[in-house]
Amino acid sequence: MTANSLTKSTRSQILPIGYGEFLETIKKRIREAQLRASLSVNGELIQLYWSIGKSILEKQTKEGWGSKIIDRMATDLAADFPGASGFSVRNLKYMRKFAEVYSDPQFVQTLLAQIPWWHNILLIEKLKEPAERNWYTHQILQNGWSGRALEEAIKSNLYRRKGRAVTNFKACLPDPHSCLANDILKSPYNFGFLTLTNDYVEQELERGLINNLEKLILELGQGFAFIGRQYPIEIAGDDYYLDMLFYHIKLRCFCVVELKTTDFKPEYAGKLNFYLAAVDRQLKHPSDNPSIGMIICRTKNDLKVEYSLERSTMPMGVSEYEVSILDALPKELEGTLPTAAEIEAKLIEHRVEDTLDKNSERRG
Repeated sequence: MTANSLTKSTRSQILPIGYGEFLETIKKRIREAQLRASLSVNGELIQLYWSIGKSILEKQTKEGWGSKIIDRMATDLAADFPGASGFSVRNLKYMRKFAEVYSDPQFVQTLLAQIPWWHNILLIEKLKEPAERNWYTHQILQNGWSGRALEEAIKSNLYRRKGRAVTNFKACLPDPHSCLANDILKSPYNFGFLTLTNDYVEQELERGLINNLEKLILELGQGFAFIGRQYPIEIAGDDYYLDMLFYHIKLRCFCVVELKTTDFKPEYAGKLNFYLAAVDRQLKHPSDNPSIGMIICRTKNDLKVEYSLERSTMPMGVSEYEVSILDALPKELEGTLPTAAEIEAKLIEHRVEDTLDKNSERRG
């Protein structure tokens, strides 16, 4: 290689100052353009489906066309547009129902055209009340829910659980922060991914939630970032431990969660008030909003909660939760089946025996 060619090769590898940032800017523009194009295509598709559904609906209701017309349309469209998908009998029926459920073209254009067709199908198939469909539509747009996330939210009846906790946020937090904080709490929380015995204790509940942290975060909702379990706080030389500590990215504040396997008791609020004061003094950054507390109980009496929170100076809310309870064994079978520890010990014993047998075979 000549000195001249080496110089050219070296120059080609030397990038000008700021090239990396410039390249990232260009990449960002490309991604944004791709997203806009995708949304535009989706929007056109949704409006096309709505207009087709509206036309079918009009022909059937005003001119008496029968249901068989959809079968014929699907066949004819498949023949004329062999490379196009989305014009099956089933999808044409969805288009008809879509136009029947949503009669306002402006609503379709401004909101529904921004979400995928599968999401729209779920909304019209799973939900009957217009207010409920509209609420889920806004949640999809705000949170970027996938189809699976939307299914889970509907299945868990999120619409009727969100914002249903008893709180003092309105008295302790300024608007609109109080409304946002109130919206993140649910009641009851669905911890159905846990299966516990009827006499479980708080440590078992807490350990089960941490072992299923991903499912817990999904149930708590978007924005929760896990900080720690049994998070230590030292006050005047004494150690205290918070059941679970989170930071909420949207609210920009710490969230202290206390788990209780019993009915709500007024003293729970006093203890949480104490913890929140400590977190605000020791952990809260000056730019953070005031920390909020969440007491999640097995059951609660709303009036007792309201009395307990009425004079509290710290923002907190109280919710219930649900878990799957393992049916107890009949009394005549109690003690006849091995415990989990005994089963585990037996498995270890078998593994040791197998290892010894294999080693003997090798030596032989």
